[in-house]
Amino acid sequence: MRFSGILILVIFFSLVSVAQKTIINGFAPGAELKIIEISTPGDLITFWEKPLTTSRIDSTGHFSLTVNLEKTINVIISIDFHKTEMFLEPSKTYDIRIAPMKYNEYTEVNPFIQSQNLSLDTVNRDPQELNNLIGEFNEIYSGFLMENFKALYRDRRKVILDTFRVQLNQHFGSVKNSYFVNYALYKIASLEQLTQYYNQAQLARKYFTDKPVLYNNLEYMDFFNSFFSKYLTVTSKVLHKVDFTTMLRGPDPYKTTLKAMTADTILKNEQLRELVMLKGLMEFYDSPSYPQNDVLALIKATQERTKNPDNQLIAENIIQLLTRLKPGTKAPEFTLHDRDQKELSLKSLQGKPVVLFFWTTYCEACLSEMDMIRPLFDKYQENVHFVSISSDKYFSKMLYFISQKKDWMWTFLNIGDQSGVLKDYEVRSYPLFVLIDKEGKIYKYPAGQPSNGLEADLQKILEK
Repeated sequence: MRFSGILILVIFFSLVSVAQKTIINGFAPGAELKIIEISTPGDLITFWEKPLTTSRIDSTGHFSLTVNLEKTINVIISIDFHKTEMFLEPSKTYDIRIAPMKYNEYTEVNPFIQSQNLSLDTVNRDPQELNNLIGEFNEIYSGFLMENFKALYRDRRKVILDTFRVQLNQHFGSVKNSYFVNYALYKIASLEQLTQYYNQAQLARKYFTDKPVLYNNLEYMDFFNSFFSKYLTVTSKVLHKVDFTTMLRGPDPYKTTLKAMTADTILKNEQLRELVMLKGLMEFYDSPSYPQNDVLALIKATQERTKNPDNQLIAENIIQLLTRLKPGTKAPEFTLHDRDQKELSLKSLQGKPVVLFFWTTYCEACLSEMDMIRPLFDKYQENVHFVSISSDKYFSKMLYFISQKKDWMWTFLNIGDQSGVLKDYEVRSYPLFVLIDKEGKIYKYPAGQPSNGLEADLQKILEK
């Protein structure tokens, strides 16, 4: 491997292969009987997390998970709200150890705030294993950047980068793993961008023009996201002059926008051009200059008309990301245990509007609002489902608490180890009310509280 201009000659792609079984065996002391989940960023533009598999850690702290992979991916390993990351390759077996943690210390606080990173170590210390290679490379890279940041960024001392390239080549020159080679290549590209080693056009020709899009490589996509940030409206010397607002409102925005972008020679590759458009549309969505409905319509058109399955997936994920928990979107499904330890799903409640209320026994404001639910429940219980979801980890704690409140007769559910429900509904503070219509779609998020507007929301949804 050469960390020089020759690097662009490395193999950037491999043939699509049949999915192969990858096994992860591990030990997580302190997490006995908890759920462990492996997920992956569905794509490296939106980072929309997609679950791959889950398992329950046994009573001795051991676990085993299996996933079927066609290509190398970056994954997220979660226990409760605590996470770590690693790379998985098809047909490999991994033995990992997660450092001991006192997971149950976080039962009385907001888990989004108190979550900690899991510390992971691979038992296999083979220096050629991808995680070990990347870990060693990142350690060298970070040390170099910390020591030389001013010289690289302020003084633009390119010779320092040249010397570093030689050192990396001496250290990693024999590595054949194509994922690592490209990972390292685009990590160096970010340093070239930092030092202005090349101008924008030169960087693009070296790393993007006529090169395959490495959707799955973490550093390729990190460099892509940095290079093409605000590209359509600011960075591109050509496209910042284009009136995208007019095209968004035109008869065929998909065709006209892609055609207009061909004026930028950096984007002559249609696949890359379409991906840059999607990234730009994500940025447009939060800008008051572009109507959100028009932006969403173009993203949907891209999803339907693109010839590239990766761009199709990214378009789909962008739509989900931008519209999640918005009125008219499907409410995230769940199945939890009620006060009688019976399973209850959100789907089973369709036919009537649902008031979801996320609360905890230690939240004083939650308890005040709960007392105010009682008259609303008496008034609307024939036409509305009232569902309070306790975020306390322990079912017994919720049950003891509500047993002291004989007049709280509506449905109570407990999160238990289904912490994904809190993620799905973005429960970052308590109390949180959500109003769902009779078809299982979000009507209002967040909804009014009993002390401030919930009844008005109920009257509106019942008039539909």
